[in-house]
Amino acid sequence: MAAGSKDDPWVLRTPPGSSQYTMHRDEDADPPALVCQVGSTRLTYRLRAIEDLHGWLTAQGDWVPLGAADENKPAADGTVEAWGRAADNPVGGWYGLRKGYRGRFGMYLPPLLEELGLAELTHEARNNRIRAR
Repeated sequence: MAAGSKDDPWVLRTPPGSSQYTMHRDEDADPPALVCQVGSTRLTYRLRAIEDLHGWLTAQGDWVPLGAADENKPAADGTVEAWGRAADNPVGGWYGLRKGYRGRFGMYLPPLLEELGLAELTHEARNNRIRAR
């Protein structure tokens, strides 16, 4: 498995398997971040999202829909995407750090949790779900 560093990023695929992207830790950022590179687009999420999302999924105790959506679109209730921007999550709002690119949490974080052995993910063409391991 990759180290998750800038020089050795995780190479991941979206849940349907249709797109490849990379992620790596940037522990020197303020706040510490996960850098997600999707083609020429760079998204950043709080590094603590790994631990926080795993904790939330564990508390759910069953499959949770991903519900990926862009920042300017509403997220369906009860989805990973909705939790990643909810006022009552551990950071009190968005895990995404870059204004205009804070969404898609439900698309890009779940494959990382699967890679790290923290979650199980479905890989259908649509309507994928995740649960904690």
